[in-house]
Amino acid sequence: MSLPTLYEHYTGGGISAGLSADQPYFTLNNKNITLFSGALHYFRVPQEYWRDRLRKMRAAGLNTVETYIPWNLHEPEPGVYDFGFGGSDFQDLLHVEKFLKIAQEEDLFAIVRPGPYICSEWEYGGLPSWLLREKGMKVRTSDEKFMGHVERYFKVLFAILTMFQFTKGGPIISFQIENEFGSMGIKEDAYLNGLKKMFVDGGLTELFVTSDGPSFGNLGQIDGVLYTGNFDADPEDHLDIMKTFQKDKPSMVMEYWSGWYDHWAEKHHKVKNDYFADIFERILKYPSSINLYMFHGGTSFGFMNGANIMDIGIDNDSYKPDTNSYDYDAPLNENGDYTDKYYITKELIEKYNDVKTLLPEEPALTPRIAYENITEIKQISFDEALKQAPHNIKSDVLLPMELLDINNGAGQSYGYIVYRKTNLNIPQGSTLKIGGRVTDSVFVLINGELKSKVLESQADLDGFGFWKAKDSSLYLGDEAYEGATLELVVENWARNNFGLQGQFEQYKGIWQGNVSLNEDNPLEDWELIPLEFKTNWTNSLSGWESQKEVTGPALYKAILEIEGEPKDTYIDMRDWNTGIIIANGFVLSRHMRLGPQQSVYLPGPFLKQGKNEIVIFEHFKAATSLTFSDKQIFETRK
Repeated sequence: MSLPTLYEHYTGGGISAGLSADQPYFTLNNKNITLFSGALHYFRVPQEYWRDRLRKMRAAGLNTVETYIPWNLHEPEPGVYDFGFGGSDFQDLLHVEKFLKIAQEEDLFAIVRPGPYICSEWEYGGLPSWLLREKGMKVRTSDEKFMGHVERYFKVLFAILTMFQFTKGGPIISFQIENEFGSMGIKEDAYLNGLKKMFVDGGLTELFVTSDGPSFGNLGQIDGVLYTGNFDADPEDHLDIMKTFQKDKPSMVMEYWSGWYDHWAEKHHKVKNDYFADIFERILKYPSSINLYMFHGGTSFGFMNGANIMDIGIDNDSYKPDTNSYDYDAPLNENGDYTDKYYITKELIEKYNDVKTLLPEEPALTPRIAYENITEIKQISFDEALKQAPHNIKSDVLLPMELLDINNGAGQSYGYIVYRKTNLNIPQGSTLKIGGRVTDSVFVLINGELKSKVLESQADLDGFGFWKAKDSSLYLGDEAYEGATLELVVENWARNNFGLQGQFEQYKGIWQGNVSLNEDNPLEDWELIPLEFKTNWTNSLSGWESQKEVTGPALYKAILEIEGEPKDTYIDMRDWNTGIIIANGFVLSRHMRLGPQQSVYLPGPFLKQGKNEIVIFEHFKAATSLTFSDKQIFETRK
């Protein structure tokens, strides 16, 4: 007798009830269920690969997929939405309806975590940066202004999600309210209950949950909502703590961390297979349901990598930006290949899942290729690129990018901002001083010539030009300049995605103090030039010339010609220094010579037959060719 599908088992005869936690175990439609779930974020995977990744999950025995929903991508400007047809650079990754439909077609249930805050090692924890324009407003609180923005967004989002609830014939069996709020160390039921009311008023009826590290206590727990836990060690201790928070309820680990993420300039993180298997099995034996975070990490494309401020407050001394690769050492790696953890997961689920349903065959691997090196590189000078910038804003004072009056009042969210001072007399032996900290890095040009240090070693991150230095100074050399142009080029390396309340008050640029020359009066009357590297602008750049040897910023372009079906590849950036990589106008990733990410994932769906433009904005030193690889490269340099 053939096995039933998951949906045949749980919905045969009709649907009368959703996921229930009203007893010490879960039931779905009044049938016992243990949740074997895995995290996969649709916005970190090309939509052409959603089915492949979801089928691989189901083939491993999982019955549920979990995903966050990133507010910052779905509402890039106040009241402007993109759920796949909104015209933003990310629109192809934002078809949440399509993702949920495919999940159901692949015989998976879904847990959805709409936020509004998601953490996820994602830029600003998924919050849109235009919230920072609201003076005095506190995010992740019951502040009326903040909640007003959340409510407007949720009305649009929930109109979509309600259609995909299990009790209406869809895949969604549970919704999470906020994310790890208890780790903030404060109790604010008014905020969490306010979100819960929005969920209810928005028509969400499936099981509501919160999730927190049990060691933080139950500050994030609210009445009538199931408490779930996040951890990667001591499972019995954590699950026992959770039992003290709620009696006669099922246990659920919402995040068992299958691996870990990387910060730039750190070593690549790995979690040993035997450790992973031991903790995983102990969770299942407890017994507890589980969500593997991550099952497939994917990539934080564009400028969407997050960051951590490790100490209390907003002081950037402890700031650590994440890499764009979100490989996470997960059961499926960044490009979707199976790892040893995949097969460990499959064996353990087979052992502990009493409900046997039909599973698909494991999909074949997605083919990858190392395209031939490209030796013909074109170049645009940084000055020429600035001439083509869409905005040049006059300002008496220094402003952070968020407060620029662009993007229909949304300000600048991502990329770079150039602070330019013209017609400046710079005496011989001058020193430039920047008050406070730069958020997050800066290099200095005089008449287009680089005056700050080229990034070469880990030690350079402690000096002028990077986030750790406070009230930093730069010696400008023995030459005198008359009528010079001074340019300070600041990169936003990502806003913090986790921490206490003050750590979410993050502007980017030069704004904490003045810029002065030789301790004289602060420099005033600036030109502010945002460089957002939006697709339309990058693709419209003109004036490309043959490559010349340059120390300092410039843009470079290589043409990748493809015959036949494009395949996945990696761009090997080990011969470059620091900057960003763009494919056919879409920003793929940052690169930094210190690693650990030394290769940039370029999925086949982002390429096309014929000519493909690969553009690199390099801060310091360019290579003379572009090299491809068929594998990930992790290497940390000192």
